[in-house]
Amino acid sequence: MIAVADAVARIVAAFSPLPAETVPLAAAHGRVLAADVVARVTQPPFAVSAMDGYAARAADVAAVPTTLRQIGSVPAGARFEGTVGPGETVRIFTGAPVPEGADTIVIQENVSADGAAIDVREGAPAGRYIRPAGLDFRAGEVGVPAGRRLDARAIGLAAAMNQPWLSVRRKPRIALLATGDEIVMPGEPLGESQIVSSNTHALRAVAEGCGADAIDLGIARDDTESLARLAAGARGADLLVTTGGASVGEHDLIRDALKNEGLALDFWRIAMRPGKPLMFGTVGGTRLLGLPGNPVSSLVCALVFLRPAIARMLGTDDDALPATQRASLGADVAANDERQDYLRAALRRDGDGTLVATPFPKQDSSMLSLLVKAQCLVVRPPHAPAAPQGAAVDIISLEGAGAPF
Repeated sequence: MIAVADAVARIVAAFSPLPAETVPLAAAHGRVLAADVVARVTQPPFAVSAMDGYAARAADVAAVPTTLRQIGSVPAGARFEGTVGPGETVRIFTGAPVPEGADTIVIQENVSADGAAIDVREGAPAGRYIRPAGLDFRAGEVGVPAGRRLDARAIGLAAAMNQPWLSVRRKPRIALLATGDEIVMPGEPLGESQIVSSNTHALRAVAEGCGADAIDLGIARDDTESLARLAAGARGADLLVTTGGASVGEHDLIRDALKNEGLALDFWRIAMRPGKPLMFGTVGGTRLLGLPGNPVSSLVCALVFLRPAIARMLGTDDDALPATQRASLGADVAANDERQDYLRAALRRDGDGTLVATPFPKQDSSMLSLLVKAQCLVVRPPHAPAAPQGAAVDIISLEGAGAPF
């Protein structure tokens, strides 16, 4: 068995960022930038008013009350062509260009208007309520760096920078293949000894949530011909992910089914729980990640191993083990063996703000319902000693912003 961190490093090292493609801005949400977004314009392009009010000279309103003479009006999208001279003012609205000669904005709440006579009750120093040219960004500046996943904020900035097309990484193509005589698709008739397949659907959600395209190859039966035939559908994919068929008793089946395709294993078996029977290698020129068949094992392994592989192909900076944070144990836990544990746990926050993680009493890897109820995974390193309630532990959050899935 190899350590979790070593396995992640070997998997990630097997991939490189995928080529770039150009997409319209409207189709870029959720994609990963392959090149910096650089401003094509300056924003604002000129000094503009930040408030509705009157553009004036600060020297004219330094002593109040005073009366100014209105010589014009300028809404957003228009421009006052004249110059504001001593004792003069221009009615101005938010976003409108500041007229030549004016260097401050007196907000409308601080004046009284009587025709062209504008009585100023409260003055404003130079620069007040004026957004200078380039306050947000200037032409040539990098607004969104390469490697950033394009969320709503980044899309908005790219649009403001006048970039209608963006260079993004091609989406990784992840082929999914379930194995086992005992599984059927949801909605299909169930035989006496059969169960409903959930892994492919869950893994599709993980892959697509990470920014990949998923290809469902179906369910291979436990014979070499069926496995080889369906696995052939992964040609052209960036990664073939199988579920089941990776345990000790099934290992020879996978090997025999794919040996004629040139199967080369990098490693098999990980020192982790759940998820020990995991393999990684290459078959027919396509990378192969063999996940366990138990639903919880499959999903936890997807979090730990599939997620960083996709991240590397997309060129993002999260191609490593999932981020952890510290919490206090809500219950005693036993000493650990040579495997790294990922315990499903409830998470709450005490009155003093301390995070408290309480592992569920049962941790069977077939119990998908507990993974849905869990708010976090408690990470227990190999050979960790028994830990009492209140001890500090590392957790991986499963909820909220930045949650892995």
